[in-house]
Amino acid sequence: MMAKLSDTAPFSAFERLLAVRYLRARRKEGFISVIAGFSFAGIMLGVATLIIVMAVMNGFRGELMSKILGFNGHAMVYHKNLEPLQNHQAIVNTLAGQDGVTRAIPFVEGQVMASSIRANTGALVRGLSEADIKKLPSVNNDKLQGTLDGFDQSGSVAIGYRMAWKHRLSIGQNLTIISPEGPDTIFGTAPRIRAYPIVAIFEIGMSEYDQTVVYMPLAEAQEYFAKGEGVTAIELMVAKPDDIDSYIQALVKNVPQDLHYVSWKRSNQTFFNALIVERNVMFLILTLIILVAALNIISGLIMLVKDKGRDIAILRTMGASRGAIQRVFFMTGAAIGVTGTVAGIVLGVVVCLNVENIRQFLSWLTGTTIFSPELYYLSRLPADMDITETLLVAAMSIGLSLLSTLYPAWRAARLDPVEALRYE
Repeated sequence: MMAKLSDTAPFSAFERLLAVRYLRARRKEGFISVIAGFSFAGIMLGVATLIIVMAVMNGFRGELMSKILGFNGHAMVYHKNLEPLQNHQAIVNTLAGQDGVTRAIPFVEGQVMASSIRANTGALVRGLSEADIKKLPSVNNDKLQGTLDGFDQSGSVAIGYRMAWKHRLSIGQNLTIISPEGPDTIFGTAPRIRAYPIVAIFEIGMSEYDQTVVYMPLAEAQEYFAKGEGVTAIELMVAKPDDIDSYIQALVKNVPQDLHYVSWKRSNQTFFNALIVERNVMFLILTLIILVAALNIISGLIMLVKDKGRDIAILRTMGASRGAIQRVFFMTGAAIGVTGTVAGIVLGVVVCLNVENIRQFLSWLTGTTIFSPELYYLSRLPADMDITETLLVAAMSIGLSLLSTLYPAWRAARLDPVEALRYE
């Protein structure tokens, strides 16, 4: 028998069977099994929470980028002196012909007050041609109420559904637009006040835009804001938004105009930097959950080693090597870490796939609005799992779990059989 134990191959069936046996609870070892259960639950919840939070942060950033860039474009082109661009069509044709530029849209923009019988709110008017507004997937989609056909000649406006709800307006009713920059009179500058019928109600999906943006025909906006034939700026869309800085460098060389370029990275730099910092901090904080669970594995294995001192001594006297004992306890701890990680991944994936339904259920259960659109800008809770991140979380969890087993396994292997059996 001694020869058989000493000749046992590393990680053999005997060692695996012994490791599994030590994981099972017996009456005398109930407390140790409870610690192992808490360690398993801690790793599972830590991994699941980390995956869910990272997925939500990724989805939040992706949704914000798609909404913000869907409205403002990847870059804005202004006159260097912030004057209206009078020869905008020639500039648009030149910009649209550059490599990588997928769309160039001229627009007129101005701050106004939107007024109705129900409310008075601040609004942003953006003047676009019918052809250009129909190119915007954030506006011209299946959620659009009304029609954009004949928008150029309609003398009307399109508003977001939140603005329509706030003013209690529907298609065909009038919205009054008030601008402080009106005609000069002997009494000073008079506000410009006009009422426009609503021909369309859109839903971009970002609450700030849905409750403040008003689209107006380009010619109407030029006349309303006294721009003549000029426009406020030109919106650019490129093939690779993350490489917008390199596109701008090429445009500066190839388009000899008095133009000023503002990329989406520059205009939203503080906002997206804050998201990155928040995401990294959350990653570090939630990693501590996994670390605490790994420390529970250490404490549980040390207690198991102490409780199994007699068994270890008998195995050693029967010929089991120190390496075999070390591997047995290594596999015992590793089993907790690996199964906890796998369970955490499954739980995290299931929650991520149903995160919006879970949010709605919790909102219904508590009677409160979880993830308020007014606070977080988005109307739904997004989750975008990244395979690389998920694998990184799994590798980190398994790595911490394996590291936590080394010291208890080493202590078990160093146990002196004589000392362990002296008082038996």
